[in-house]
Amino acid sequence: VQCYVNIHTHPTTGTIASASFHPQQFQYTLDNNVLTLEQRKFYEENGFLVIKNLVPDADIQRFRNEFEKICRKEVKPFGLVVMRDVTISKSEYTPSEKMTTKVQDFQEDKELFRYCTLPEILKYVECFTGPNIMAMHTMLINKPPDSGNCKKTSRHPLHQDLHYFPFRPSNLIVCAWTAMEHIDRNNGCLVVLPGTHKGSLKPHDYPKWEGELTKWFHGIQDYEGKQRSGAPCDGEGDTVFFHPVAHPWAISCHFASADCHYIDVKGTSQENIEKEVVGIANKFWGDENSMDLK
Repeated sequence: VQCYVNIHTHPTTGTIASASFHPQQFQYTLDNNVLTLEQRKFYEENGFLVIKNLVPDADIQRFRNEFEKICRKEVKPFGLVVMRDVTISKSEYTPSEKMTTKVQDFQEDKELFRYCTLPEILKYVECFTGPNIMAMHTMLINKPPDSGNCKKTSRHPLHQDLHYFPFRPSNLIVCAWTAMEHIDRNNGCLVVLPGTHKGSLKPHDYPKWEGELTKWFHGIQDYEGKQRSGAPCDGEGDTVFFHPVAHPWAISCHFASADCHYIDVKGTSQENIEKEVVGIANKFWGDENSMDLK
């Protein structure tokens, strides 16, 4: 269970020490001919791995163009969720890139879903999930310079992605997260807490922050902010692969092995997010009693 948050710090993969490993000790990576021994040891110890310049500029530009079309409502893929900052009222909202903070569930958008099929992405995903791969959740994250950033509503508190996923085992799940522009501590980068993937899924809920909170932006409840963190990537096209326990402009997909199975989250720490997701789904499709997080 990897912890990560879209805020800032600066150590890179090169500054975090790898432990000594014997092949039989590998738990989080599968045998493959893609990762070097050092890369595999690094992921085992830290729960993430950065591949620089993995996605070509031409693909990044195509994803950016498609996102802008979605923002202008020139294309309306089925099932796509478009999110604006909570500080922007419905009366103030006009379809544009500056008003849109995120689109997710873009599996029906052929152009954006190309990201999930890129050979350069999948060859690394297979190192963690095996060859039978499913794309489970997709997002394109935008952080425009709007009132939301001034009021800090674009912050997603420190969280573990597994909180949102009703399937296991977690060691056969991996996220591919690709920067779509240069990112640093000034415009909000991805931060990972090395080694936290070795722990358990923590209870999550809304943080005790002042002001309006963004829907579904849950955070770990007992995090004290004392653990060091690493900023995995900073350049356009850089891609970080990270474990689900352990963004300014980025595209991502959580992949899982087809051998994963769904679980019932009732009675667990994930029950609160199930209630929220089902509540929102009920507004669109009705019949709340027939729905669950799966």
